[in-house]
Amino acid sequence: MIYVSRQEHFNAAHKLHNPKWSQERNAEVFGPCANVNWHGHNYDLIVTVKGRPDPETGFVIDLKALSTLIREHVVDQVDHKNLNLDVPFLKDQLASTENLAVAFWQILAREIPRISAAQLHCIKLYETPRNFVEYFGEAN
Repeated sequence: MIYVSRQEHFNAAHKLHNPKWSQERNAEVFGPCANVNWHGHNYDLIVTVKGRPDPETGFVIDLKALSTLIREHVVDQVDHKNLNLDVPFLKDQLASTENLAVAFWQILAREIPRISAAQLHCIKLYETPRNFVEYFGEAN
């Protein structure tokens, strides 16, 4: 099995806020990430697929096609957006990096088979250079 990854980048604003809680409780749990005036991140998204190389191309997946797919179906939906307000697939969810990674998985797992026999293996989403989430598609 060969694993192939593509990295993309986007910027987005959000806040971590549970509407069932008081502002004080949100601040206690989420700290500055609960700022009522939002905050932003420079996200890095790494999408890894797995498969066997095609005997005619030597590719597991055409990385240009994968990049286009990621940009059209994910990055263009979140780049320079407010994750809490502007992104329909996050409606009624906390805009955490964990929930974002799961949403990206759901989108890409549906779209990748349209361009390749490769299987989605992992979503790695960096919120900061030191904070990131990896998701392998396990049931929630």
